[in-house]
Amino acid sequence: MQRDEKQTVGLTPQEALIYTMVAVAASDRTISEKELARINSMVIQLPVFRDIDSAWLSREAQDCGRILGRPGGMERVVRLIVDALPMPLRETAYALAAEVAASDLTINEGELDFLSLLAEGLQLDALVRAALERAANVRHRQV
Repeated sequence: MQRDEKQTVGLTPQEALIYTMVAVAASDRTISEKELARINSMVIQLPVFRDIDSAWLSREAQDCGRILGRPGGMERVVRLIVDALPMPLRETAYALAAEVAASDLTINEGELDFLSLLAEGLQLDALVRAALERAANVRHRQV
């Protein structure tokens, strides 16, 4: 499917979850090795990504990057994510974004801005959002 056609049709829920992780990682204009590693490990481990191969992941990440590189790209990506996700996967999307943001042990302003934009679009309760962020931060603590 061509990118222009895909934007018209929309994303699948799995694509939206990939876009969520890529967008938060790219929100500071750099995707760290730790962020890439965390995205890859979640795609391998989580049931929602069952039967996904690395070539597919790479294509989706590149497609997302192209949209992010355009004016208003971050807002466009959030709209695509929100439109693609059924209610049961909205908290999942936010949890994955928080996990990627926490994976390099620093959550910068760009990541916070994306998380805020995403939470608003997904209409997440502030307490749910705080719990998901806290859980992600705790998992990445070092001794």
